[in-house]
Amino acid sequence: MTPPKVSDIGTPAEASEGPPAVSVCLETLKNRPDFLRTAQGRRQGTGSFLVQARAREDGAAIVRIGFTASKKIGNAVARNRAKRRLRALAREILPSHARAGWDYVIVAKPEATISRVFADMRADLISALTALHRGRS
Repeated sequence: MTPPKVSDIGTPAEASEGPPAVSVCLETLKNRPDFLRTAQGRRQGTGSFLVQARAREDGAAIVRIGFTASKKIGNAVARNRAKRRLRALAREILPSHARAGWDYVIVAKPEATISRVFADMRADLISALTALHRGRS
């Protein structure tokens, strides 16, 4: 009897030589002082959420993002759902529309963040970022 042939299933995938999937490095805000500094910056409200933005002075080329859902949103399940939707939205939109060296905080709105159609939220975030950066470098 001959032994079975070795299968190529389960071999590690080779690293691709193409560009990275995300063109802008995203980092999450975790400290309260960062959220407070961003709250003092520019603001743009939409039907789904509020976007706060601030240019950092440290010169790092990273985009930092934070998410806030207060108890006005509802219980823990509702707050987590709102933040999950905001994170998915940020992952999709920020790499192409955010500016390097900026901090952003997206604040959930009661009822709207959970129930709004995702395509409308996508359009809201794009228009908010455009308005925040209009005429400014």
